Amino acid sequence: MNLDQLRGFVAVAQTGNFTRAAEQLYLAQPSLSRQISALEHDLGTVLFDRVRSGSTLTASGDALLPLARRMLADADAVRHTLDELAGLRRGRVRLGATPTLCVSLVAEVLSDFHTAHPAIELHISEQGSRRLLDELDAGELDLALITTSDAEASDRFAVARLLVEELVVISASAEPPITAGDSIRLEDVARLPQVVFSPSYDLRATTDAAFLAAGLTPHAIVEGVEMDAVLRFVERGLGVAIVPAMVLIERPGLRSVRLSDPTLRRTISIARIAGIEQSAAATVMQATIARTATTLAGRMSETMRLA
Repeated sequence: MNLDQLRGFVAVAQTGNFTRAAEQLYLAQPSLSRQISALEHDLGTVLFDRVRSGSTLTASGDALLPLARRMLADADAVRHTLDELAGLRRGRVRLGATPTLCVSLVAEVLSDFHTAHPAIELHISEQGSRRLLDELDAGELDLALITTSDAEASDRFAVARLLVEELVVISASAEPPITAGDSIRLEDVARLPQVVFSPSYDLRATTDAAFLAAGLTPHAIVEGVEMDAVLRFVERGLGVAIVPAMVLIERPGLRSVRLSDPTLRRTISIARIAGIEQSAAATVMQATIARTATTLAGRMSETMRLA
């Protein structure tokens, strides 16, 4: 018994005629007759009484008809479900990202992905890199955008580097520039009033380590705030901040200058559990992230060139 035989059987039962049923199925009438004969042979029973005026169901045919319709409906449902998944008309992606990436790269990624695949459920976790890796390891995430190399030391994760991003010093566009040059030294930044991130930020650990290594103590006037607040406070002229260059895109209220002596950079990577096949939705999300990261890197370079 196969699906073609069942479709032929249902078509003949509905039309009461082999010729009309064959036309509906775009088959030659002899081919349909062979299918029904093979089905009757497999089942060991006659399904139709064949007379000149047409074909009517036998008792066995009557018993088979509702079962055949149900089996065909189930087969169509399976095919529809698989088509939906293949076409990304259903599914879910659980993406984790650091707070600084959520206001830049992730915002762009989600906009593009949702426009192309509006039926896919999106779940976002905004945490530091180490916490994201814990969630990834626990099966709570499909993908994680991180800014630490810790994942590369573990064979639990498959890690792909996306881009290297420079850290810059930002100030309010409405205020005078903080330097006449195209860069500013870390020791000069230490003397300026600063808006400083929460200790939970990977970025805070990076800048703290840089000041400590240089034997400097930064002048913090506001401390322990989140990314959105940092950007708003700087725009209002409260102080300067050290941030990833990517957050400056489409923010005319901010001015940036490169940091020198030392130059600070961070590597952005995407991580997933190694050795596990991704869902179709997660695979497309990873491709969208990689494509968007490349685009933003170009825009970031242009922004830095014009700053």
